[in-house]
Amino acid sequence: MEDFESRPALRFIFAGTLNRDFIIDVEGSAHIDIPGGSLPYAAAGANIWEQGIGLIGRIGEDFPQSWLEDWEAEGLDTSGIKILDQSIDLRRFINYADSEIPQFDNPISHFSRKGISFPKSLLGYQNPVQQPDSKTIASIHTLRLIDIPVHYFEATAAHLCPLDFLSQSILLPRIQQGNASTITLELSKGTMNPNFWDDIPSLIKGITAFHTNEDKIRALFHGRSTDLWEMAEKIANDGCEMVVIKRKAAGQHLYDAMSKTRWLIPAYSSRVVDPTGVGDAFCGGFLAGYRNSYDPIEAALCGNISASLVIEGSSPKYPLDALPGLAQARLESLRSAVRKV
Repeated sequence: MEDFESRPALRFIFAGTLNRDFIIDVEGSAHIDIPGGSLPYAAAGANIWEQGIGLIGRIGEDFPQSWLEDWEAEGLDTSGIKILDQSIDLRRFINYADSEIPQFDNPISHFSRKGISFPKSLLGYQNPVQQPDSKTIASIHTLRLIDIPVHYFEATAAHLCPLDFLSQSILLPRIQQGNASTITLELSKGTMNPNFWDDIPSLIKGITAFHTNEDKIRALFHGRSTDLWEMAEKIANDGCEMVVIKRKAAGQHLYDAMSKTRWLIPAYSSRVVDPTGVGDAFCGGFLAGYRNSYDPIEAALCGNISASLVIEGSSPKYPLDALPGLAQARLESLRSAVRKV
């Protein structure tokens, strides 16, 4: 039996996906088989500011054990990552033709065009076809409550990264029954479509902040609205305190439902090397910043700075090696640029 009393108390839990990434970045450099997925990037975004983080996800037996050991060495609790007794293809290829347009298919042609040797570990790769999430059928990636250690539900803050609809439906009510008083959520592209219009309000009710990006929320509201503020207010009316719409280099729309206030948060201008995981890092930084201040603006600023550090390099570990004090200095320089609209 696991000795929960010997473990340090967790303050934050993050649930999300894990990948083995093969990336050609904006500058044309290749990064072969590095840790990826929404989970480690969101955790890294929070870990810039805070510690006491537990990870929830599912991987196969072929996932590199050394990566889990590295995360444990960084102070992250990986006991919530379920290792299945089978191999799971978690490879993900991304090529950045520029900082705005990721390309996920034809890896051979992209490596050839860059004059980079094609990695044998990427042979047979096929870009997964995006499908709407299922409302009834669990996949191998769907989270199960039985896999999650009991001590995780003692955490007082949680973020659910984009997951399949069933994972969100299973995990969110259990977190709400635990100690978490701050819960943030981002839905997957497979859920953010009109087929789930009537299902989404039940997920949103009672959470602290709903995160999305401009493309996903426009897809959800297709035929209903084209105004981002109107969309944000509709989501907030379903019962959450804040709505954040991420707009890449344009920053974020932040709607505070309690005060009915609209804010424009600029993105911190930094060197763009690899945009992978930037949105997830923002969410992690937002959660950490909010728990430090209970101020939506401060939370969004922390999220922006987390994103600015991630985008300057590759892998979730990169921002954690930043110079001491850099994150705080960037936050102070950005604060005056926030605008109320």
